[in-house]
Amino acid sequence: MLPRKRDTETEADQTDQTKKGKSSLLPSSSSSSPPSTMQASKNGMDIDVTNGSANNLVEIDEDLHSRQLAVYGRETMRRLFASNVLVSGLQGLGAEIAKNLVLAGVRSVTLHDEGNVELWDLSSNFFFSEGDIGKNRALACVQKLQELNNAVLIDTLTGPLEKEQLSNFQAVVFTDIPLSKAIEFDAYCHTHSPPIAFIKSEIRGLFGSVFCDFGPAFTVSDTDGKDPHTGIVASISNGNPALVSSVDDERLEFEDGDLVVFSEVVGMNELNDGKPRKVKSTRPYSFMLEEDTSGYGEYERGGIVTQVKVPKVLKFKPLKEAINDPGEYLLSNYSKFDRPPLLHIAFMALDKFRSELGRFPVSGCEEDVEKLVEFAAGINESIGEANKVEEIDKKLIRSFAFGARAVLNPMAAMFGGIVGQEVMKACSGKFHPLFQFFYFDSLESLPTEPLDLNDLKPQNSRYDAQISVFGSKLQKRMEDSKLFMVGSGALGCEFLKNLALMGVCCGPKGKLTVTDDDVIEKSNLSRQFLFRDWNIGQAKSTVAATAASEINPNFHVEPLQNRASPETENVFDDSFWESLDLVINALDNVTARMYIDSRCLYFQKPLLESGTLGPKCNTQVVIPHLTENYGASRDPPEKQAPMCTVHSFPHNIDHCLTWARSEFEGLLEKTPTEVNSFLTNMSGYCAGMKSAGDAQARDQLERVLECLDREKCESFEDCIAWIRLKFEDYFSNRVKQLTFTFPEDSMTSSGAPFWSAPKRFPRPVEFSTADPSHVRFIQAGAILRAETFGIPIPDWAKDSKGLAKAIEKVKVPEFQPKQGVRIETDEKATSVTAASVDDSAVIGELIGQLEACSKRLPPGFRMNPIQFEKDDDTNFHMDLIAGLANMRARNYSIPEVDKLKAKFIAGRIIPAIATSTAMATGLVCLELYKVLAGSHKIEDYANTFANLALPLFSMAEPVPPKTFKHQDMSWTVWDRWTIEGNITLRELLEWLKGKGLNAYSISCGTSLLYNSMFPRHKERMDRKVVDVAREVAKVEVPSYRRHLDVVVACEDDDDNDVDIPLVSVYFR
Repeated sequence: MLPRKRDTETEADQTDQTKKGKSSLLPSSSSSSPPSTMQASKNGMDIDVTNGSANNLVEIDEDLHSRQLAVYGRETMRRLFASNVLVSGLQGLGAEIAKNLVLAGVRSVTLHDEGNVELWDLSSNFFFSEGDIGKNRALACVQKLQELNNAVLIDTLTGPLEKEQLSNFQAVVFTDIPLSKAIEFDAYCHTHSPPIAFIKSEIRGLFGSVFCDFGPAFTVSDTDGKDPHTGIVASISNGNPALVSSVDDERLEFEDGDLVVFSEVVGMNELNDGKPRKVKSTRPYSFMLEEDTSGYGEYERGGIVTQVKVPKVLKFKPLKEAINDPGEYLLSNYSKFDRPPLLHIAFMALDKFRSELGRFPVSGCEEDVEKLVEFAAGINESIGEANKVEEIDKKLIRSFAFGARAVLNPMAAMFGGIVGQEVMKACSGKFHPLFQFFYFDSLESLPTEPLDLNDLKPQNSRYDAQISVFGSKLQKRMEDSKLFMVGSGALGCEFLKNLALMGVCCGPKGKLTVTDDDVIEKSNLSRQFLFRDWNIGQAKSTVAATAASEINPNFHVEPLQNRASPETENVFDDSFWESLDLVINALDNVTARMYIDSRCLYFQKPLLESGTLGPKCNTQVVIPHLTENYGASRDPPEKQAPMCTVHSFPHNIDHCLTWARSEFEGLLEKTPTEVNSFLTNMSGYCAGMKSAGDAQARDQLERVLECLDREKCESFEDCIAWIRLKFEDYFSNRVKQLTFTFPEDSMTSSGAPFWSAPKRFPRPVEFSTADPSHVRFIQAGAILRAETFGIPIPDWAKDSKGLAKAIEKVKVPEFQPKQGVRIETDEKATSVTAASVDDSAVIGELIGQLEACSKRLPPGFRMNPIQFEKDDDTNFHMDLIAGLANMRARNYSIPEVDKLKAKFIAGRIIPAIATSTAMATGLVCLELYKVLAGSHKIEDYANTFANLALPLFSMAEPVPPKTFKHQDMSWTVWDRWTIEGNITLRELLEWLKGKGLNAYSISCGTSLLYNSMFPRHKERMDRKVVDVAREVAKVEVPSYRRHLDVVVACEDDDDNDVDIPLVSVYFR
């Protein structure tokens, strides 16, 4: 979605227009019509935009927005593409909100700010540089903001706003506005037809607030963004109410009061009328239906029950009314349940302070604190009994006053994510809005020791805002810290920006090492905001580090392209780990997280962990000896469908897509790779197959022989014939064989119908060139088959008519089902290939045929294996997988999906959006203050789970590590026992005996150095531990390492097992 570069002439026109202070708030490159009613060109296609809705379909660049589409869907994206948004106030919070909106792809963003860039702003707005000081804030943001997404129209306004100008927008956001003006603007927006979504948000040091008003009757089309829950019916009673039971392999997710519809019910056909019905008494595998079914037909079999998602209408109060009657506050931390009412008063008191004194309270000024407390007390008296607080917390107000002028980057990142998401809810109706006030503070981020008031004074530094809250001592510590960040994708880009703005690793002794072995792809650009389209194909870590250094030239960052893993411990060696103050994970997979966690555990380094999934995010802080480590708790593994279900008895589209992905990889990657392995080293390959002598080896040889002999392609017509016959085999012949082996009236050995839920009885698909989906399937399959054989693809291959003619020439033999064919029905089976007593004999025959076949091949013949690539819509990969899955779904009467949905499932795409990523990194960096300050108690730290869709924020104290005890000793997973000297096994056992422990097993890596049950091991007793490890475990301790680690299994004197820490023998 990158149709044009910004026109420099347009920028000049905008500058002239905004100087007058009466801009129309329109993108000046557009026509003079207001954005709410004008024609806009998007992605090469005209759309009518009327109050945020797209009347004509907007073409969406799915390569760019695939991860965002997985969260929002096409309709929501089209609404966003048609929305015009105003962001007023371009300090750190406004910049973060604007960034998230531009990445999301709204139609236009207008930036409003009457002030100029100050040195103070450089610690929160990443668009500013020192060269921008003195320029208007809005104008200084335009160029860099435009680079994020050239399809979004960016406009600016530098003069005073009039309320009538707000009519040009679907949503308006104010981040620094007097309460009186906010009430005036909100009243206009609330009563406008249609209503304009009004959002007011502020960051004041470690305190933040959000207020939302989306009008008197705002409709939420989808409150949580989840797909409707479904269930497979096993039985329905004739009664009032009726009891509905589901199959026992899938839990129901319905809640009391949900509406559901039924389909495919056999017998009780009355329920198939599409009418929504209410459920109650929901259980994991049953529910009651509020309906009298006693007069309905008797249930026989089958049935799908699906949740109906009902739109919700919210009635927002205008700000003037809500400020005195705020209702329920959205909580983030239940240990601070009484905090929001006090913060509500504190923010009003600050507004009064600014209104009367014309400035913010000065950090460190006790007189200003007293004045603010006085204002707060007065407001508390006048606000009404229902909203009055018992006592004004002077300590809290003092902290609030000291940081009132500061916009801290972590807070801006967090609230930028929250507010950005609220804007998108307002423009699309997707997800439940924040209703209506949210207050947050992170006072625990302050240093534990009292701050010296002189330490809060400005130093004419870009970090003065941060110094006014935390003091210069912590600032110096952050600047000189040494950090390791693993990953520089979506989370990594946000972290790099945050660290650069905060000044972390920006001092003479500071250094950030960031590593990522990945390169930039187009799909990254919609949320990994440090990358541009011209960076595609370049190393992520290098590009991200360079971009972050432009945010802060003092940022000392070293980018590496190494994967942090056991194989790179020569790069990230002991001295590297020992030098670190903190580790930040910015990873997207559990395996890598577990490895980094193990290294932090070993070297006793704090770890800041985070992750996102669509609108959800979680953060975890890991502190040596204080909290449990990341690996201490694990999510349960995802449930996998049984192999027989995927291969023969699918009952949902996920099963079909899993099978399709497997077939794609088998046909186009694994088999050509096996062919090349055979052709490269025939004798070695054949010897390996003979040695294996099993069903898997037989199966591989059959596929290789089939590919080089019976199904070898020499022309594109051969490729068409191959895929046409595959169609017949997959979607007709196999189904005929399955239903021949198990007819529709088959019974199991227990006398139950074989084709009972969740099994679905299949029917063959008859091929037709009149069906475009059939022709597209043949096209994709033939083109990819041709690629594997290196066959040129003719022009007519992409013409449906020419292709249809070639397809019709293919002769398809008649199929006759066979008796005695074994089809796997055991859900515990791990293979669908049956073993045979004569496997080895068959393998010998196959090898002979292969050797003869190889002699007929051209010299040097090799195939071109195809690795699945989901993010290229021109490569036909997803066309074939979607075709395979949908034809199979058609066999089993399963609803089909479009290519995009197929990409999400088969490509295992993790839904991702910029807002939740920004929020997660902001929350993590609030913990970073605590870690680098040190001396914080466990109750000061917070792990967070948040879901912006609901919205839900849940912050909790971390869990302490499990403590192990023996006699007078105690230890946790963080402890490691060390013993100095080049000791023998006997000396190690005696050392442990002195602790009351009887060691019976010593291992190094996967090798056993000693076990008391093996007599031969006693011969090793007087040998050095390190020598035994070299001989038995083949361990060579690197020269940079002084010790060897061993795992020891022990018992106490009562023969009870005792789990002891890792033992490190320092032999050098």
